Amino acid sequence: MSVPASTGGMPSLVGLIGHPVAGNPTGPMLEATFAHHGLDWRYVSMDVLPERLAPAVAGLAALGFRGFHVTVPHKVAVVGHMDRLTEAAALIGAVNCVIAEGDGWLGENTDGKGFLESLEAIVDPKGLRVCLLGAGGAARAVAVELALAGARSIEIVNRDATRARVLADLIADRTTASSSVRSWSAPIEIGAAVDLVVNATSLGLNDPDAGPELDFSRAAGPLVADVVVHPPLTRLLREAGAAGLRTLDGQGMLVNQGARGFRLWTGIEPDRAVMRAALAMR
Repeated sequence: MSVPASTGGMPSLVGLIGHPVAGNPTGPMLEATFAHHGLDWRYVSMDVLPERLAPAVAGLAALGFRGFHVTVPHKVAVVGHMDRLTEAAALIGAVNCVIAEGDGWLGENTDGKGFLESLEAIVDPKGLRVCLLGAGGAARAVAVELALAGARSIEIVNRDATRARVLADLIADRTTASSSVRSWSAPIEIGAAVDLVVNATSLGLNDPDAGPELDFSRAAGPLVADVVVHPPLTRLLREAGAAGLRTLDGQGMLVNQGARGFRLWTGIEPDRAVMRAALAMR
C-alpha cells in the first residue's frame, strides 16, 4: 500500500477525540514516529464533550482529517457516526480508530488486539479465568479479544449492571467463553480462581492516587493488568506489586494499538522501538 500524499503541500492530519485528553501520550508518540519515517503528518488532540460529538466528527471530515483515535467517553457513541464498521468493531460495538474511506468514515477497534498482543508476551490467554473491571468501550474490546483467544471465563464487574449484562451476553452468544456479572462493591474481592485481573475503566487516568479498590487477600497469584497509560505505574499496579503479584501496564497496549492505527492511516509498518522511546521520554 502506498503512503497517501499530503494535499496541496499541507500536512496530513490525524488526531484524538475524547474527554479528557490532557496528558494522553499518543500524540507525542505518533508525532515522533511520523518524523522518524519522514512523513509530513500531524497529530492533534481535541477535547470533545459528549454533547458535541456529532459536530466534532462532521468537522473532522470537513477539515480533511485522514483519521482519528477515539478515547473515553466516546468509543461506543461514535459507532453511530460511522459510515462503515470493520467486523471487529461491529462485534465489539465500540470504535477507537477511525480511517477516512472515500467520503466517509470506517470505524475499527484496535484496543483489544493491542491488549492481547501485550498480554501474549507474558502469558497464553487460552484457558484463563478473567476478572474484568468495566463494561465500556475498552472493556468490550478486551473481553471480546480475550474470549476469541480462548479465555475460559470472563467475570464482568461494573457499576451499571445492565451494561455489564449486555457484554456478558455478547461473550456467551458469540464466543466459547463463559461469562458472568458481579456488581461493583468496593473493595472488589479477587478470589483464588482468578488468573487475570484487567482494569478496563478510566479509574486512575491522569491521577496516580486514584484507581479501583481491590482486595487481593484471597488471590492465588493472578496477573494484574491496567489499560490506563498515564501514569504507566497506576495505583492499582503499585498495590498489586506490593502484594507480590505480576503486573502489566497499559503502555504495551498503547504501542500495539497505536502501531495498528499508524499502519491503517499511512500504509507503513512503524518502528515500534521509536514509539516506545517516545513514551519513555515522557
